[in-house]
Amino acid sequence: MSFKPLILFFNPVNHAKPFYHSLQDIARTEVVTSKAREEFFQDVQDKYKDVSVIYRTSASGAVAGNFDDDFIQHLPASCKYICHNGAGYDQIDVNACAKRGITVTYAPDPVTEATADLAIWLLLGALRQLNPSLVSLRAGNFKKGLDFGHDPQGKILGVLGMGRIGRAIKKRGDPFGLVTRYHNRTPLTADDAGGAQYVPFQQLLAESDIISVNVPLNAGTKHMIGPKEIAMMKDGVVIVNTARGAVIDEAAMAEALDSGKIAAVGLDVYEHEPIVDNRLVQNPRALLVPHLGTHTTETLAKMEIWAMENARRAVLGEPLLSPVPEHAHL
Repeated sequence: MSFKPLILFFNPVNHAKPFYHSLQDIARTEVVTSKAREEFFQDVQDKYKDVSVIYRTSASGAVAGNFDDDFIQHLPASCKYICHNGAGYDQIDVNACAKRGITVTYAPDPVTEATADLAIWLLLGALRQLNPSLVSLRAGNFKKGLDFGHDPQGKILGVLGMGRIGRAIKKRGDPFGLVTRYHNRTPLTADDAGGAQYVPFQQLLAESDIISVNVPLNAGTKHMIGPKEIAMMKDGVVIVNTARGAVIDEAAMAEALDSGKIAAVGLDVYEHEPIVDNRLVQNPRALLVPHLGTHTTETLAKMEIWAMENARRAVLGEPLLSPVPEHAHL
């Protein structure tokens, strides 16, 4: 290939370096050196002016902010692909990309197992009220003044969003005796549901002992769970969220946790990351981790390879591995 197209990496590859080096046989690869959005807008007119493919991760916003309409309009005409390393792509305006002839890809499969593992850990930890015991132990107390937790056997697990991760959570919940019900935009086939019962949204809220949030964030799902929905839930419900923070009204959730309406929460994601509502931080019944759903060496390597494989196919003109659903027709 006499002229190698440019693949621009908004974040360095840390776990799949052999694959990264192999890309250099077919493309030029550069890591963005811009330190801020406006600086990138200047650089993309000069040293990155012929970029063909952009590789990004959920951390790319630290440099460029969201890939919104304004950002997309600043990209040169040569840019035809944005390859996102992750399953959630709410940081990218896919409609603006389509209007500019830019196809967006994502990495849905590699995140499934690690995210479902963490969801089950958060679920069991919140259900057993383990976080107060951890705090108490480190304060010098040993099993003093602690509330009782609950067993998972026979509890109704309501999965909101029965996609790859939702189904993996259901599978992991079965050995613990959890009875899974789910709500989706459309019911799954019996095989895909794995024996879980489809229920309307309001029924899932009203009857679940534990609610696991697994829907993507978009205009239709933002604050899908707010004060009204929380009021419909059982007293003492447990909420787990490994999807996107803004699916839940975080302030309403914090208030309901303080009041005891919600018994405990297990959270990996937050509405205004990296800021977390201080009421959650201060409440020991909130089991909190800082967006670690895919934070393992093995999963991050698989995600990097998946996103780079999309980039490889893009520069070679091969069928893409996983365009986002909105761009499947492009």
